[in-house]
Amino acid sequence: MARSIRHGVLGTILGAIKFIVFLGLILIQLPIIFVVPRGRLSVAYMRLFMRTVIAVAGIRVRVHGKLDPRRPLMVIGNHISVFELVTIPVALGGSFFGKIDIASWPLIGWISKKFGVIFVDRRPSHAMDALRVVRDEMARVSYPMFLFPEGTTTNGAYVKCFKSTLFNVVEESSIVVQPMTIHYRRRDGTPISDTDMAVHYAYFNNAKQDKGPYAPVERNLVSQVFHIMVIGGFMVEINLMPAPDLTGMNRKQMALALHQIVSNKYMELKDKRYEK
Repeated sequence: MARSIRHGVLGTILGAIKFIVFLGLILIQLPIIFVVPRGRLSVAYMRLFMRTVIAVAGIRVRVHGKLDPRRPLMVIGNHISVFELVTIPVALGGSFFGKIDIASWPLIGWISKKFGVIFVDRRPSHAMDALRVVRDEMARVSYPMFLFPEGTTTNGAYVKCFKSTLFNVVEESSIVVQPMTIHYRRRDGTPISDTDMAVHYAYFNNAKQDKGPYAPVERNLVSQVFHIMVIGGFMVEINLMPAPDLTGMNRKQMALALHQIVSNKYMELKDKRYEK
């Protein structure tokens, strides 16, 4: 049975020290980020930058499976918190398609753009522009691009239905779509209960959840990072699955098929202890 989270004064002090170190590392690297040209080099540097983040935060990463060698490659998966944006570049390289509102976030939006993140406006009225952006980027890059079709983070109790809009770009194209499932575990590999996941690890909007427990307090980005440092980090487990044959499917059929693959794997593994 999963343990409950406990942290006291010592954990808070250690978390504060880690957070100060974390901010210092960001400030030191900002000049480097500024001069690195946007593109393949900046995407490669993102892996180094993110390694410092997960090291300070106490996050372990484990990967099962391998990336499909074919290109262009779009990897899709579930989305629990901002820590996917930190751990995926370290483990797998590549960059992301992100929500357009993140582009306006102070500092984070600028760093994300430098690291090759492509911001997409997913509002229905901007669907054609979003498809063009995705299509152009997939044709341009040689590294994998990651997409979270849920369109938001969740409380970690389930995988939300996938939005189908951006799968239009896959229809009648050479883009390979590979599903992945992401789980959070404690650093020792033991499972995290749904309640602890919602309260301590997930980064989500209560109003957008379909089921499962709610967190009593919705943290912002900064307080969530600090909280993870206080409780001592966790393990991110990434499971890469074979790319299914999507030939002949329309975007809605693709979304349903890929959601079933990711959701089934997630529910199968989330309550199991990590095994090497």
